[in-house]
Amino acid sequence: MIAEFEDYLAKIEDAEHQARVREVLNWVQTSFPQLEQRYAWNQPMFTDHGTFIIGFSVAKSHMAFAPEGPVMTQFADQIAAAHYNPGKKFGRIKWTQPVDYDLLHQIIAFNIADKADCETFWRK
Repeated sequence: MIAEFEDYLAKIEDAEHQARVREVLNWVQTSFPQLEQRYAWNQPMFTDHGTFIIGFSVAKSHMAFAPEGPVMTQFADQIAAAHYNPGKKFGRIKWTQPVDYDLLHQIIAFNIADKADCETFWRK
């Protein structure tokens, strides 16, 4: 299902972290089958009609989701309520925290709708 990302996943040494990232990536592809997989900037990401929707990356203590800055601002309260550590353009989910799939769904759906007429990869 997420064939584009298999090489990336294989490089995640911690088996539990690898399984969790695989689960999230599969969930995105299943929930939003119209999205295209793309591996760029050392991270798996999903695009819609050539425009960036969301990307994911891993670090020692967390998995990050990156939907672009305006989306982080739009969902700042929900991200804080989920106890995720926000940055300007991405949020961090500690490996010990549950993934809030409802929040991810809202973020991805918002980005798809908000960028429906976007003709560039990133927002201008």
